[in-house]
Amino acid sequence: MIRKEEVYKIGIFNKPHGVHGELLFTFTDDIFDRTESEYVVCLLDGIFVPFFIEEYRFRSDTSVLMKLEEVNSENQARMFTNIDVYFPVKHAGEIEPEELTWNFFIGFRVEEVHHGYLGDIEEVDTSTVNTLFIVSHGEEELLIPAQEEFIAGIDQKHKVITVSLPEGLLTLDEIEEA
Repeated sequence: MIRKEEVYKIGIFNKPHGVHGELLFTFTDDIFDRTESEYVVCLLDGIFVPFFIEEYRFRSDTSVLMKLEEVNSENQARMFTNIDVYFPVKHAGEIEPEELTWNFFIGFRVEEVHHGYLGDIEEVDTSTVNTLFIVSHGEEELLIPAQEEFIAGIDQKHKVITVSLPEGLLTLDEIEEA
């Protein structure tokens, strides 16, 4: 059984394309094209299910037409409409850290070199020029800049990001309240 911590979201299947089971897949991470993994994972009825990729072709910078094995008709493909698509973390680990997208880090622990454990990354906000990690910190959320100059280390095996944040970005009062 595939667990949530073993995968991370890379996009969504939008709708069927044609009558032979192809799906329009909008992705936020093209890692499926940069690794040896032959499958993607979908969340169906609360269960993570792997599906082998038969073939795909890029349609734009953010979408592909993807054919999954044993999905051979428009009717079968329709079952995947608006289904989230995930990628196995173990295959992403084969990629160099600088080639990973920010979404890969959802679920990682964040530790600050001076303050210690800050929380876990719940989301990544890429809606502005400055990408932010949204970190659950007790009952609150911390917004931490996802900038390479603040990242002191990445431990993919243990899912930990160590950051060194500028003084004043986090105050001791905020850290000690949680």
